[in-house]
Amino acid sequence: MRERGNIPMTLLQLQYFTVLSETLHYTRASEKLHISQPSLSYAIGELEKELGVKLFQKENRKVALTAYGQQFLSYVEKSLALLSEGVSGVVTKYAEYDSIVEENKQLKQENYDLRQQLVDYDKLKAENEAFRDLNNIREQNPEFEYASAFVIGRDPLDQFGGFTVDAGTLDNVKKGDVVVSDKGYLVGIVLEPGLTSSKVLTILSPSLNAAGVVSRTRDNGILTGDSAYSGDGLTTFTGLPRDTLATVGDEIITTGLGEVFPADILVGTVQELVPEASGKTTVAVVKPGEDILTLKHVQIIINR
Repeated sequence: MRERGNIPMTLLQLQYFTVLSETLHYTRASEKLHISQPSLSYAIGELEKELGVKLFQKENRKVALTAYGQQFLSYVEKSLALLSEGVSGVVTKYAEYDSIVEENKQLKQENYDLRQQLVDYDKLKAENEAFRDLNNIREQNPEFEYASAFVIGRDPLDQFGGFTVDAGTLDNVKKGDVVVSDKGYLVGIVLEPGLTSSKVLTILSPSLNAAGVVSRTRDNGILTGDSAYSGDGLTTFTGLPRDTLATVGDEIITTGLGEVFPADILVGTVQELVPEASGKTTVAVVKPGEDILTLKHVQIIINR
């Protein structure tokens, strides 16, 4: 999916998409648009790359809209209709000098509506991406039920990356529910659920403790945050044997001990091994599988 800042989709691409949606035939659509078929195919292909989903699927010599294509078509039709109304309104009314003030008010409202359409479109893209990732997580853990949530706020004074999501008790979210990334990596737990939002305690915090194991060596330890590393988005895995065979790059996973965190949840990889202050054990500095400080969307395990 394209990052913000790259060249966005064009109005021509949206017009090509609507015509192809009507004809469901590349040759007929290209004739109607007075362009070559390769040009049409390229424009549609670029649009699908921008969205990160397939809009059409081939059926013999014709094409059909996918479920994503049907949903996107409704947004495009509304946006183009609104744009057309705006253009018509400007052309028709601009000559009437006495109504310019009123026209400006209408144009501001139309501009707001268009911006709102783009906001809805951006959210749809993010939800589609999260939905695809959620399917992968469900395949790995079919016994879990998830609540999808966007990060809507961060406390700048929280050095451990705590944040607020737009899911709460109305979504069956409870205190202590485990929070994972869209890729399935451990993020933290729900600390304070509200009706429609919840605060999340992350694995960067010393207040969070989770039993874990080095996947390769099976050395057990405790995952917990440390203020010395949290600013860099890192956490620690403590209690490893002094002569541990764990090495940089080893994966850390949960064990399920304590029944707070499910077993076999991915955490991240070992970045450094340092002796504990007493010299009796070893501490592994761990880089989480997801960047806790920049996450935009998460999944909450609400039933397991």
